[in-house]
Amino acid sequence: MSSIGTGYDLSSTTYSPDGRVFQVEYASKAVDNSGTAVGIRVSDGVVFGVEKLLISPMLLHGSNRRVSTIGRHIGVASSGLVADARALINRGNQEANAWKSTYGEEISVKVLTERLASFAQVYTLYGGVRPFGCALLLGSWTEAAGPQLYMIQPSGEAYGYFGVAVGKGKAACKTDIEKLDLESMTCEEAVVEIAKMIHSVHDSDKDKEYELELSWVCRASGGRHQLVPAELRDSALAIATAESSDDDSSSDDD
Repeated sequence: MSSIGTGYDLSSTTYSPDGRVFQVEYASKAVDNSGTAVGIRVSDGVVFGVEKLLISPMLLHGSNRRVSTIGRHIGVASSGLVADARALINRGNQEANAWKSTYGEEISVKVLTERLASFAQVYTLYGGVRPFGCALLLGSWTEAAGPQLYMIQPSGEAYGYFGVAVGKGKAACKTDIEKLDLESMTCEEAVVEIAKMIHSVHDSDKDKEYELELSWVCRASGGRHQLVPAELRDSALAIATAESSDDDSSSDDD
């Protein structure tokens, strides 16, 4: 990076001579170095998958999850610093509770995304705070609005997506997502595709072991965000592993 070491990266309120805010770029780099998170919006809901790297073999299975719920109807998958993501998710629950107590109904994922994005952007404006080093994928499904998927970046930018990936394997996952027929795909099929993507981008030689976290919010779950049933998750991971093994065998034969 140009201008590094000259003091332009000491505060999020300082621009470099070429118009960059290095603190925001550092926060984005924390996301790019983290495990991959994928969200896909399909015909009957939204499916999330996260590659949770295991920093120790002594970790309890299922602890420190990277998929969370805001209210009961909005699913969240995160990439980057877990503690930062937890702080944003807690803020999201406060917003959801305040909205329901005021208007008597659940907050929409679009409104929640706009509020959380504004909150994240505020943390890029002042010298006493730093940007959140995480990216959030938010999704919901309702009978009226159908499936919706959004992503919030550390800078406070937020966009709606049909399919999106963040983390160290995002480039390969985005390429795979673009090949899918999302409009006709079901959530069960999307679970398998996400498992394949995350298994393919995980480098077992360089990376630590990982735990695949899968969740969905869809018609089958009644519009509530839930973890994918263990049987379906294990089946999807088995298919991904078998397909990866077949590809490796084909490469060796060539």
